[in-house]
Amino acid sequence: MSSHQPAFVAPSRFDDPQRALDQVRAIYDAGIAHLREALQRFVAGEDVGAHVRACYPFVRVHTDTVARADSRLSYGFVAGPGTYETSLTRPELFGSYYLDQFRLLLRNHGVSLEIGTGTQPIPVHFSFAEGDHVEGSMSPERRQRMRDVFDLPDLGAMDDGIANGTHEPRRGEPHPLALFTAPRVDYSLHRLRHYTGTMPEHFQNFVLFTNYQFYIDEFVRLGHEAMAGASKAQDYVAFVEPGNVVTRRAGLPAQPGDELGAAPPRLPQMPAYHLVRPDNAGITMVNIGVGPSNAKTITDHIAVLRPHAWIMLGHCAGLRNTQQLGDYVLAHGYVREDHVLDEELPLWVPIPPLAEVQVALESAVAEVTRLEGYELKRLMRTGTVATTDNRNWELLPSRNVQTTPERRFSQSRAIALDMESATIAANGFRFRVPYGTLLCVSDKPLHGEIKLPGMANTFYRERVDQHLRIGIRAIERLRDQGVDRLHSRKLRGFAEVAFQ
Repeated sequence: MSSHQPAFVAPSRFDDPQRALDQVRAIYDAGIAHLREALQRFVAGEDVGAHVRACYPFVRVHTDTVARADSRLSYGFVAGPGTYETSLTRPELFGSYYLDQFRLLLRNHGVSLEIGTGTQPIPVHFSFAEGDHVEGSMSPERRQRMRDVFDLPDLGAMDDGIANGTHEPRRGEPHPLALFTAPRVDYSLHRLRHYTGTMPEHFQNFVLFTNYQFYIDEFVRLGHEAMAGASKAQDYVAFVEPGNVVTRRAGLPAQPGDELGAAPPRLPQMPAYHLVRPDNAGITMVNIGVGPSNAKTITDHIAVLRPHAWIMLGHCAGLRNTQQLGDYVLAHGYVREDHVLDEELPLWVPIPPLAEVQVALESAVAEVTRLEGYELKRLMRTGTVATTDNRNWELLPSRNVQTTPERRFSQSRAIALDMESATIAANGFRFRVPYGTLLCVSDKPLHGEIKLPGMANTFYRERVDQHLRIGIRAIERLRDQGVDRLHSRKLRGFAEVAFQ
């Protein structure tokens, strides 16, 4: 009978980031192989022993000085003297990301990295290969027995205390190196498959969110156009749709695994589509549907992939009489009445605009619409966006009430209202992911202009293509200027983690 735990790898010091990554991969791969082999035998009915366990690898750094190399980056260095550590997972997915973080730590602090087997168990559910579905082949009694034999996900190891700024290390415990522990990352990777219908491997480092299927239809059209070679977007090499259906650019060969993709019988809750570049600097677009709950849920999980930016493109209610249907709103502030993040991010925390994203969006609007200066102001207004969790706020009683939504929105100087943007921006702030919002006015409920079926369809057809092209152009501008400029020091706390 095989041992119940793979060989423990004692911490070793590394000054070469690639060798450090190789050690992480060796420890992780051995642990996953051990769990999968034991699980296969368990499913087959064999006795695998009292308990089977494998643990995540970890990286640790220790520094005795506050001095560090001069850096204008918002990441890549620890807050001060002490020991810092984090568990690591999926090196085949996060390899280039880990390599960048290792290089920055070595360069900024001049101390070795320690890599070894950690003490955090890998839950057996996170060891499954893509497409594995083992529980359905076991009896209820055998499934119950899994709890005794294997480690299951521990919610205590997955909270967001580090990101929220509430984590306090116990005496003698290392400070965190990253916002997310390995189990928290693995949990979100599994959730992404469920909610979006695509594997985490396909996600790109720039993300567009929308609250209308019309935008997705247009993104799909543009994606297939790019793959057919009908556009100038030759830096994109594949387009991926739910069910992991991969279309390669004309002239490029299929890759192993492409044949496994199959369109699902029904779309997942928040389907994702990916315009892929070889460097993962392409564009992912997700239809999050309507409401702040979905907006929080999906950004909670995409955040573990450490994207360079996410931007909300959607429709909103215009709150000013001077606005017209089809006008754009560039958010530079948010009123948060979504309520889904009140426990994690208090309402007194400001959500600042990020200059790089704001400039990219405004420049993209000017470029695509070919309007400048005062003429651009006719079409786009910069201001506060209010986000509410009450879609029918207009129906609330307004008489003999001291504070109504209409009064609050007016006092806040809000110019537009939706149900997702403030949530996405707040979670970007919370998870240190640069964010932005560009909305399009689709109705004006305070002025009697509500959506009617025929009018709405005409409006969507006429405006969605332009709006989406603006979002794509903004991302291209952010990518071209370099991501080092994008990650903002505005998003850092007092004792920030080193890993971006």
